Amino acid sequence: MRDVLDDLVAVWRAGGSAGLATVVRTFRSAPRPAGASMMVAPDGSVHGSVSGGCVEGAVYEAAADVSANGIPVLERYGVSDDDAFAVGLTCGGMLDVFVESVSQTTFPELGTVAEAIATDRPIAVATVVRHRDVDRVGMHIVLGETDSSGSVGSPRCDAAVVDDARGLLASGRSAMLTYGPDGERLGDGMDVFVASYAPRPRMLVFGAIDFAAAVAEQGTFLGYRVTVCDAREVFATSDRFPSAADVVVDWPHRYLAEQLAAGALDDRTIVCVLTHDPKFDVPLLDIALRQEHFAFVGAMGSRRTHEDRVARLKEVGLTDVELARMSSPIGLDLGARTPQETAVSIAAEIVARRWGGSGEPLVGQQGRIHHD
Repeated sequence: MRDVLDDLVAVWRAGGSAGLATVVRTFRSAPRPAGASMMVAPDGSVHGSVSGGCVEGAVYEAAADVSANGIPVLERYGVSDDDAFAVGLTCGGMLDVFVESVSQTTFPELGTVAEAIATDRPIAVATVVRHRDVDRVGMHIVLGETDSSGSVGSPRCDAAVVDDARGLLASGRSAMLTYGPDGERLGDGMDVFVASYAPRPRMLVFGAIDFAAAVAEQGTFLGYRVTVCDAREVFATSDRFPSAADVVVDWPHRYLAEQLAAGALDDRTIVCVLTHDPKFDVPLLDIALRQEHFAFVGAMGSRRTHEDRVARLKEVGLTDVELARMSSPIGLDLGARTPQETAVSIAAEIVARRWGGSGEPLVGQQGRIHHD
């Protein structure tokens, strides 16, 4: 829903009704993950995507119908061997898509969800997508770290779903949960999709140079909350880094230490060190590389700069295991020249690290394209 949230909220606040289609389960090589959404507005306009094009037409029709009649449906889309012209996923995957009508009547908590997402507060939406009692299909519970509102049909169901959904929210995961018709944990008969909206992961870009502006733009595009930090006030300005959520004037190592002490960084955190100046990057990397949980730590520089940096880091006591956490020189070999091209190479390495990609051209690969 995050992909279509602004457009969805606009319809909701205007008192309209929109058809919202959400991927709730995937099989094999599905093109979009669970949680991907597409919205059909009252004027017929479409926002978002559930399949990258494979079944958009069929989902559009379903969303338009549900928006008009108010009856939610759970549809499955996949490859059809019997009819080459049937609706299906040419990639060979399969999607379960839940389609519901969203309005102030059907989803009064949407404003709360939108506010939490906009302010980077963790929130989850649990939706009944399958139940033998059709009146329960489409019911929601919205929950934060300590509170919840709404219901999925009974106190017993609510207690089970809130408990399990809160665990998913804590780990930032979305998932389908299955229960008995009245919330029995070992039963079957009710499927509840939990969409978790954790705060955006952090990307810390150190060094207010032209490459940093391009990296900040790529990071924001990938969904990170980007902070650019530099001790030089004349360079670290919001005007130079419009894509960054925060521009901080401070010594890099001091800012990183403060963020760690505040508990503001987690295992999704990306650290990009672009200073290639020993007085900045050595004390900074001395802290960053001692953190086992960061998702990625990369440093820019030539081969000679890298060798000098490693020698200096060894002098301050970093071990080979800690040094192995550093990607230096940062980025994949794309032959990049400009700051923008270099930023793409850095973003490509971050994505490859996240999903286990090889960084090699797909044309020379065998097997699945999408990694788990």
